[in-house]
Amino acid sequence: MATSLIKEQNDQVVLFEDKKGVRKVILNRPKQLNCLTYEMFCQMLKKLGDYEEDPNTRLVILKGNGRAFCAGHWSFGASFYRKQLNLDYKIGTYKKPVVSIIDGIVMGGGAGLSLNSTFRIVTENTVFAMPEAAIGLFPDCSASHFLSRLPGFLGEYLGLTGSRLDGAEMVKCGLATHFVLSKDLASMENALDSLAASGSVDLSSISKTIHKFVHGAHLKKDSVYKRLDAINECFSKDTAEEMLSSLEELAAKNEEKWIVRAVKSMTSVSPTSLKIFLRLIREGRMLNLKECLVREFRASCHILRRTVNNDFYEGGRALLVEKGRQPQWMPSKLDLVSDEMVGKYFCEVDNDDDWEPLHLPPRPAAAYFAPSRL
Repeated sequence: MATSLIKEQNDQVVLFEDKKGVRKVILNRPKQLNCLTYEMFCQMLKKLGDYEEDPNTRLVILKGNGRAFCAGHWSFGASFYRKQLNLDYKIGTYKKPVVSIIDGIVMGGGAGLSLNSTFRIVTENTVFAMPEAAIGLFPDCSASHFLSRLPGFLGEYLGLTGSRLDGAEMVKCGLATHFVLSKDLASMENALDSLAASGSVDLSSISKTIHKFVHGAHLKKDSVYKRLDAINECFSKDTAEEMLSSLEELAAKNEEKWIVRAVKSMTSVSPTSLKIFLRLIREGRMLNLKECLVREFRASCHILRRTVNNDFYEGGRALLVEKGRQPQWMPSKLDLVSDEMVGKYFCEVDNDDDWEPLHLPPRPAAAYFAPSRL
């Protein structure tokens, strides 16, 4: 088995393993919850490009070492973000099947990597969330595409409140395809290795192989699916203000923890970020992956340029540098964020070398698609 390594400050932060018929990409920064770096994106883009054209590569497995698949990234800039969205796009349109093994935390950039793959394996350890609005950003990395495809208005709920899902819930709503116990992952991976080595790799054979290890996953009593009707009632409203008002009315009648948490989240994160994401997800339902990524990149560039406000830098300073201080958002309330202000995030960015629009190469639609299964 040949193993190629990326080296950053003498650490092997990504491992590439070559076995007969299968190639593995392993995020290897467990102490940092496998948070992503610019160099990691560059190397993964190159390797995945090589694997896609290699006739000996029949299957790609993507996973992370440690207790997280990937908790996203804390570095941010136009060049960094451009690389990240290119990688998300490549995985989402890959010509060969990609199996992501999500055994732990998956957030932000990690969701963009894994949830665009063909097969998305989760376990009892999996925790998914998109909490970016808490730092003055918005759920990105193709979230406006994959969250907009969820049942009802669950995507709005997850993106606007940063609420978490476990593995069983991810399978139920379609974010994941299979639930496998963590202790069975090594056996499942060995079976996939053998399948790839045999040369008999297609959507059906991979699905059947994974299904041998599927475990019955049961939704918890307080699962999001137990309250989907209430979520749809609140988050089907036209505006973020109406959604918050609906939640507050519900909280006055019912003090269930999920309602209280949702209200607290929506009143503590960046109001501008909430409105940007709401427009992204609502319009994203009618757009393909490429179109969603281009719009997310444009909105992020305006955030970095402080086109409207300083919320992203304020959020980073308060929560990441000063460790827990409540950010001072500008504007401070949802009703102070006008449609005109939100619209500026969707306008073309002044075109210069640093802010060139995101150009994604023409690629065919993904050759493989696997439905979720509970």
